[in-house]
Amino acid sequence: MKTSEGTIGKMKRIPRDHKVRRFHQAKWDEPVIFELSQPGERGVEVPRVEQEIVASVGDGVSQLPDSLRRKKRPNLPQISQFRVIRHYSRLSQEVLGADFNVEIGQGTCTMKYSPKINERFARSPKMAELHPLQDESTVQGMLEITYKLDLFLREVSGMDKFSFQPGSGTQALLTQASIVRKYHESRGEGELRNEFLTTHFSHPSQAATAAVKGFKIIYVPADENGYPDLEALKGLVSERTAAFAVANPEDTGIYNSRIKEFTDVVHAAGGLCCYDQANANGLLGITRALEAGFDMCFFNLHKTFSIPHACGGPATGAIGVTEKLEEFLPGPLVDFDGERYYYKRELKNSIGKVRSFYGVPPAVLRAYAWIRALGAEGLEEAAKIACLNNNYLYHKILQIRGASAPYIKGRRLEQVRYSWQKLTEDTGVTTYDVQRRMADFAHHYWTSHHPYIVPEPFTLEPTESYSKAELDEYIAALTHISQEAYENPEIVQTAPHNSTGHRVIESVLDDPEQWAITWRAYLKKTAKE
Repeated sequence: MKTSEGTIGKMKRIPRDHKVRRFHQAKWDEPVIFELSQPGERGVEVPRVEQEIVASVGDGVSQLPDSLRRKKRPNLPQISQFRVIRHYSRLSQEVLGADFNVEIGQGTCTMKYSPKINERFARSPKMAELHPLQDESTVQGMLEITYKLDLFLREVSGMDKFSFQPGSGTQALLTQASIVRKYHESRGEGELRNEFLTTHFSHPSQAATAAVKGFKIIYVPADENGYPDLEALKGLVSERTAAFAVANPEDTGIYNSRIKEFTDVVHAAGGLCCYDQANANGLLGITRALEAGFDMCFFNLHKTFSIPHACGGPATGAIGVTEKLEEFLPGPLVDFDGERYYYKRELKNSIGKVRSFYGVPPAVLRAYAWIRALGAEGLEEAAKIACLNNNYLYHKILQIRGASAPYIKGRRLEQVRYSWQKLTEDTGVTTYDVQRRMADFAHHYWTSHHPYIVPEPFTLEPTESYSKAELDEYIAALTHISQEAYENPEIVQTAPHNSTGHRVIESVLDDPEQWAITWRAYLKKTAKE
């Protein structure tokens, strides 16, 4: 807690019957594991190579070229098992996550409950010991699961074939842009069709990945209600249009029910339509990409289908296409001939690999198990509960002093991008201040993608996983912080007080001279200093 007398003196004690959680996170002044290293200490003894192996193939090292041999032993920490356990247990107590707190504040990252039984499946020796170079005949079970997940996602989306090779949503977007490029090149229009349309409220990676593929990015503006402007789109398409990529709902949570009119306009101009369904949490069993007029779409298995984010990976951006685009997918694809499952490697116009081997099998298994457990009716129910939870949250947050939600005032889908603009104007407290103060109540929220089109934003998505009581707890924390901002803004502006985190000096993030992403880099920088 801050020690300034002014701050502590003005802080109010939270009553025990208050809905805000009384929280104080554990804090350990824990060194990095390299600093705990003691020469000669061991956690495990690595066995020597058996004499039979040495006799038959040698020691292995002598057969390596000089360029691949280490000149000295790797600098690994020398530490006992007991101290390793203690070290990582302490670190775990300083970390919040979906298993510890109400994690509705990840915004477009979509944190939902991942059934622990699915973790048992993914961590079983049968999965853990798989190797990507095994012969197809030895992995028929995993290939069957992959193929059947493909069938499930075809049903959910209306697409004709899926690839699970992309390792993230952004990589799936890059795959979409690559397919667009290859498709037009195959028709002799690669040079002509160089314009890629997207919207301001779609994920920034849509524009970024298309730019990587050499496209000129054109933004379709939003109208006064936050929808993409259809008349503006009509004025932007031409014979140079390669594709239109959009999320629906966009990151505001606004669903465009006229989306088929947009895809029809693009198709009439000869372009392709790419659906960013990274978060389809409010759509399962209700709407499909095919009927909306899209040529391809992708799902983030680590969002919509309950796979843990796992600090950014391992993830899967499952990309699906209509039949005319199947030959452009990254190979190989998993197929079935009626007797066995196999890799289909011959794809006439494949864009080539976008990731080593064929994605992340444990992620595919988790998504498959989640869908099988819920069934078609369960998927639709999950989508409806996600929308119900979101609109309850939306109704309650609009009652908090200083909070608002720009654009349409009707129902939103599975998330909302809110604004603290009024709070900032009235008190000077910014969305970053509120974000830090939320950590004092064991909560987190995400602000927004840059640039901040919505001023002082915060983006929430409750998913179907959370109860009304948990949503009320989160709402109570935001309400409490709003009250603090109006009565004593210093409490919020000097947060966090109860968390182990500190206020990050953000200028460091833009200065490579201060970066040290490995222990070796840190030692070099400190030695230089």
